[in-house]
Amino acid sequence: MNSSGSTPPVYTINKNFSGLKASATLAINEQCQRMVDKGEQVFRLGFGQSPFPVPDMVVEALKKNAFQKAYLPVQGLLELRESICQYFKRTEHLTFNPEQVLVGPGTKELMYILQSVVESELVLPSPSWVSYAPQAQILGREISWLPGSLSTDPDLVPAALEQLCAADPAKPRLLVLNYPVNPTGGSYTAAQLEKIAEVARRYKILVLSDEIYSGLHFKNEHLSIARFYPEGTIISNGLSKWCGAGGWRLGAFVFPKELQALRETMTVLATETFSAVSSPVQYAAIEAFKDSAEIECYLRGARMVLEQLLGYGYKKLSESGATLAQPCGGFYLFPNVDYLRQKLSVSTSEELCSKLLLETNVAVLPGEAFGRPEQELSMRIALVDFDGAAALAAVKTLESIDEGFIRIYCPKTVEAIDRLCAWLKS
Repeated sequence: MNSSGSTPPVYTINKNFSGLKASATLAINEQCQRMVDKGEQVFRLGFGQSPFPVPDMVVEALKKNAFQKAYLPVQGLLELRESICQYFKRTEHLTFNPEQVLVGPGTKELMYILQSVVESELVLPSPSWVSYAPQAQILGREISWLPGSLSTDPDLVPAALEQLCAADPAKPRLLVLNYPVNPTGGSYTAAQLEKIAEVARRYKILVLSDEIYSGLHFKNEHLSIARFYPEGTIISNGLSKWCGAGGWRLGAFVFPKELQALRETMTVLATETFSAVSSPVQYAAIEAFKDSAEIECYLRGARMVLEQLLGYGYKKLSESGATLAQPCGGFYLFPNVDYLRQKLSVSTSEELCSKLLLETNVAVLPGEAFGRPEQELSMRIALVDFDGAAALAAVKTLESIDEGFIRIYCPKTVEAIDRLCAWLKS
């Protein structure tokens, strides 16, 4: 009996939650905060939150609309959906109408709703973002991993997808592509996307293209697979990464007309879950998706800083002996240091990251959280521990930047990279 003298209620936890852990990204952020609260210095390269502030014009739009309190249409504010359509027309040369857009409280929630309404095997290139597979596990969905993002073979993902589908051609499948890739920083070329699209069309695969980092492609050359497989691709995008507004929780799915029934079913489920996204945030987001000189300047600066910083990290880690993909966009690097297994006396990526945090105060995430084998000594590094506002202000009038710039404006991240590489070499 408890202190009140009564017995607790009877309940049963869903078996699908067995073995499920808290999101690795959120867990590392909380662990870092506990260390900081104790007065310890921590280099936060675990949690992938944008270091850049929300653009001023978007913040001002939020302030002006703080009074908005009405429930908005569950599908999203019409003006916002129109702005999102204009965004895809401008950036991807893809034409949609507002009825094809569903706005949600972050793309993560929309992904969960999608997996809830679609009874499909989830197919993921390995490594992939930490939450796709756990969502499928919660829902009792089958998961298949494709060798992919770590390989230098450009045909590996479409070839592996072909092999998987050929074994059971009629099986419904949901393929999730995320690029620029979280966690590797790499991306797919037009040729790779065309080959993946060919396989997807042949086997009638549903594709979710998670393009949340599209605006942070260093060369501004992101291509959506929807250009090659328009009838079967749902595009996912939002404000969290390229607009620096992770905590605002606004994302959107854009559906082809061929998937109208799926969009309508997801919208019905949304009425019974989140109802509508915050009204002030939706009004402010209209400005984020609009074509404006301020947003273009913001993205240009962010790309310049991230390209130089990730290029530095890639060079240093490669010189230290790590194997990793060359970054094309986003915030991340994903080095593999299996060659140090005996010297480090660790047998899993989780042990590797714990040892690294203990001995260098650099926090990173284990490769296991991204679908890699537990014994593989890989880690995801998020190069975001710097003052993004100061870096953007400094880069605004520059045509190019060099290593000296990131040493001045990203000193903590550079020090963390140097500490990590020195630790690997020692």
